[in-house]
Amino acid sequence: MRYSLDDLDNLMSERHSCRAFQSKPVPRAEIERLIATAQKVPSWCNAQPWKLTVTSGSETDRLRTALMDRALAGKHDPDMDFPTGYSGEYKARRSECGWALYDAVGVTKGDREASARQMLENFNLFGAPHCAILSSPRELGSYGAMDSGGFVAAFTLVATALGLATIPQAAVASHAPLLHEMLQIPEDRMILCAISFGYSDVDHPANGFRTTRAGLDEFVDWRG
Repeated sequence: MRYSLDDLDNLMSERHSCRAFQSKPVPRAEIERLIATAQKVPSWCNAQPWKLTVTSGSETDRLRTALMDRALAGKHDPDMDFPTGYSGEYKARRSECGWALYDAVGVTKGDREASARQMLENFNLFGAPHCAILSSPRELGSYGAMDSGGFVAAFTLVATALGLATIPQAAVASHAPLLHEMLQIPEDRMILCAISFGYSDVDHPANGFRTTRAGLDEFVDWRG
């Protein structure tokens, strides 16, 4: 069977990181359909290292409250080391995304109070009704993390196909000890990220911009 590349390209173009959600919950059957499809991605030796802890309703609210308290206390302790820095083209792309968001929500350059409020929305899970905490066995190290990255991509694309919105969040994973304790995630698993998801608040200004993508000449080195 031949599938339409145009349909796939349109789906990937439509996917974006949602930064404001409706409170409306997603039916359990729809979440199960989403996860069952996303898990069909390839993995090293078919290990399928990803595991999800999915919150809904009061559990999501309990999680966002705890995350916000921890963030305000200034505590950060991720299981997986964060980048040591961004330079060159990576710094430029990161800055472009950040300033596009600030411009969309009306944060002016130099307004540290407003930018801090927007940053804290990460720990409010952007108002999403659901959050999936993604973990991988520590013993699989970077290979488990790489495989799980493929799962994250699939999760976001399948969600888009179902009319749902998502945002993968490294910021939530910066509070790994809280997540291990609160959600009873075993210590032999490395918390990689969270994916907040639900229905997009399409009228919210935070959802009014899109990031750009690099041209092939910026990241492909042709040989032969």
